[in-house]
Amino acid sequence: MPDITFYDLPGCPFCAKVRAKLDELELEYETIEVPAAHHERTEVEAVSGQTGVPVITDEANGVDGMAESADIVAYLEETYA
Repeated sequence: MPDITFYDLPGCPFCAKVRAKLDELELEYETIEVPAAHHERTEVEAVSGQTGVPVITDEANGVDGMAESADIVAYLEETYA
């Protein structure tokens, strides 16, 4: 099982940015597709404290519920590039 979990909403441009970076860096990750309705995003809310996406967790580095695509991409670059 991969250390990185990516909470994704298909069609979300911010999620696409994170997915592209994960793929560019050839990282293994698990994708969890979240519902379109914010009130149904209980799993991502439990992890990150909010219902927006994208969100990642990275068990290998103690990252629980990192949000904001720019922050995630910077983290991935710094940690895995």
